[in-house]
Amino acid sequence: MLHLELTLKHSNLEGGGNVGQNEWDWPITTDFQKHNERVALLRPIPYEMTILVDDPSASVHRGKALSVNISSGGMLILMDQVPAIEQVMKVYVPTPISVAETPTLAEVRWTRKLPFGRNNSAGPYFVGLKFMF
Repeated sequence: MLHLELTLKHSNLEGGGNVGQNEWDWPITTDFQKHNERVALLRPIPYEMTILVDDPSASVHRGKALSVNISSGGMLILMDQVPAIEQVMKVYVPTPISVAETPTLAEVRWTRKLPFGRNNSAGPYFVGLKFMF
């Protein structure tokens, strides 16, 4: 199994000290049989997800993500916030006809924060979705 490791270091220019460090250690497999049906799809994807708030009623959050790839089983998207694992989202998957989008329910299976951007919990995040049938 191949491994991809990316280490980012930020240095304080005045003091020369290390003010933060993030590491990626993502295994990359050379066995592409499992993912052979994935197709690149770089498009803005509207989504909706229900967010529980303090009161008993739920709130619907709408936003846009950037799709990275898609298969019959799910899709990889890039989001500016991190959804909860097992969060169900309605994603509007583009169809071959540019004016049509198909609403599809998908479950968040995993998330990974990209090692750049703000140091707080704000994104960007890769989000792996599994289509629910």
